[in-house]
Amino acid sequence: MDPVISAALREVFDPCCRDKGISVVDMGLLHRADISDGVARVDLLLTSGWCPFAAAVLTAVESAVTALPSVTRAEVRVVWDEAWSPERLSDDARGKLRFLPPPAAVADRASFIANRLPGSRREDRHDR
Repeated sequence: MDPVISAALREVFDPCCRDKGISVVDMGLLHRADISDGVARVDLLLTSGWCPFAAAVLTAVESAVTALPSVTRAEVRVVWDEAWSPERLSDDARGKLRFLPPPAAVADRASFIANRLPGSRREDRHDR
């Protein structure tokens, strides 16, 4: 993995996670990257084959890589030789995307869920 490309792509954000500040690198989309004779080759994985932002991601990655001084041309492609999985997320991205605590941290699952249902919290109730 070329460290210069990787560093540049830390400034390119996954459109689904831009509001959380999660880059394509932290999202685990960067699969391979190298520069040879001024040509950068970047392979990306998508979280889903149905990703509606695939074209935007490819364009943003190509722009960021082409802007590097050592790059005269960038070839960016989506590859399917490996499936994306949540294990590819950086620790930072995993923390930002965690909506629920780890199961082991919840002693009483039923109470945890019941206390988070709409209207179940005291401040949500109108019968006080």
